[in-house]
Amino acid sequence: MKVIASSIRKGNIIERDDGQLYVVLSAESFHPGKGTPTTQIDMRRLSDGVKVSDRYKTTEQVERAYVEDANFNYLYQDGDHYTFMNADTYDQVSVSADVIGDQAVYLQEGMTCILSVFNGIPVGIQFPPRVTLEVVETEPAMKGQTASSSYKPAKLSNGVRTMVPPHIQTGTRIIVQTEDGSYVERAKD
Repeated sequence: MKVIASSIRKGNIIERDDGQLYVVLSAESFHPGKGTPTTQIDMRRLSDGVKVSDRYKTTEQVERAYVEDANFNYLYQDGDHYTFMNADTYDQVSVSADVIGDQAVYLQEGMTCILSVFNGIPVGIQFPPRVTLEVVETEPAMKGQTASSSYKPAKLSNGVRTMVPPHIQTGTRIIVQTEDGSYVERAKD
């Protein structure tokens, strides 16, 4: 299916002129004051993981591969493979670590993710935008420090380090963005 380059987003699967499938890692549109607007697309070849970068005119046509997106629940990790179960059919599928990437640290048992499947092979994953994690290590709050002051470093239950407001203590459950690991708010549970 042909789409214009400016409509390509992270996680889309596209087919280049070489007949290979690529997963989009990032897509950024540039609109210079003078000249033609362009879209820079960084992608990884599905067959061997080679990274490629292409620049298209924003109105140029790009072949987007048809992939089926379905909800899958995360079950467990076995070595460098992660096992998911289709929420509707109860079929289990194994996804390699290179498809999941750096965000694997946010996987929690039972978490619902959207897997992109092409010809029966998982080629991409979309995590929920936010997850709830516990702060396992942080500095104590300094007396007289206001809420508007700078954030302090904290280590979360999944091993990720992030910056949190001064009032957050060890043992507090917080919500973080899965995209970049940034603090959103204190969990309400």
